[in-house]
Amino acid sequence: MKSVSTTDYYERLGVKRDATADEIQKAFRQLARKFHPDVNKAAGAEDKFKSLNEAHEVLKDAEKRRLYDQYGENWKAISEGRQAPPGQGGQNFDFGGFGGAGGQPDMGSIFEQFFAQQQGAAAGGRRRPRSRAAKGEDMEAEITLDVIDAYKGMSREIGLEDSEGAQHRLTVKIPAAVRDGQKIRLKGRGHPGVMGGPQGDLLLVVRLAATGDFRLEGENLHTMLLVSPWEAALGATVDVNTLDGALRLKVPAGSSSGRQIRLRGKGYPKADGEKGDLFATVQVRIPESLTDEERKLFEELQSVSKFDPRATTE
Repeated sequence: MKSVSTTDYYERLGVKRDATADEIQKAFRQLARKFHPDVNKAAGAEDKFKSLNEAHEVLKDAEKRRLYDQYGENWKAISEGRQAPPGQGGQNFDFGGFGGAGGQPDMGSIFEQFFAQQQGAAAGGRRRPRSRAAKGEDMEAEITLDVIDAYKGMSREIGLEDSEGAQHRLTVKIPAAVRDGQKIRLKGRGHPGVMGGPQGDLLLVVRLAATGDFRLEGENLHTMLLVSPWEAALGATVDVNTLDGALRLKVPAGSSSGRQIRLRGKGYPKADGEKGDLFATVQVRIPESLTDEERKLFEELQSVSKFDPRATTE
């Protein structure tokens, strides 16, 4: 690969003049990682990095690259409506596109191109509109939160990679009650601007994931309510977790696993500020081991009970 000190932008990045945008980007990232001042402390590394960045800023932009291919180092003067330096005329020609005999350029074609450019510039005395500064494109990325963190709001540190391939850490403030699919805009964290324009924004798309306590469906929350066999059979008042802390909940007698108890207004906030509902699903939990007394009582219950859980019910 040739030295990055060359004045030719293509040679700085070590790519051919017909390189694709992806090839240019790939070559730049490889060299940028090598010469980035945060990584390479050698003398001259920073200057090389700036040189690479200068070439990349031009060749990654289709309009700037077209002007550079046509006018060479005078591309910027042309884009700003200024005249090229005296004696240079601002006219560059790529002879590779005119295949004459024996590999020599077809001079007729070259002169046709020259006069076509001159006539276009002189027609009506009009000058080609100069390029204007434009804001860079926005970027999108996803950020996954559990339901509790999303409800309460929090700060989350994320990693970003800039256009030079350098890694950055950024702390993002997540607003309380953010909803699934909602976008958080981070100004100035998107793609670089065009012709000195402002940088685009980064849009973080929020995705809410199920946690050990809660599963979200729309604005309704679902949670498991663990009860003992005697609580399920006799009824009981137990604690159930909500987004705002534990609440006392009455479990009706004769509750089997799978029964849902609805708590209105204890779900996730809607866009209008109202809340959905919380559904607590009963799950009967059996002791894994029994004491002698517990076993004796269960055996007594077995001997007197007529309940058949496998019997068909209407």
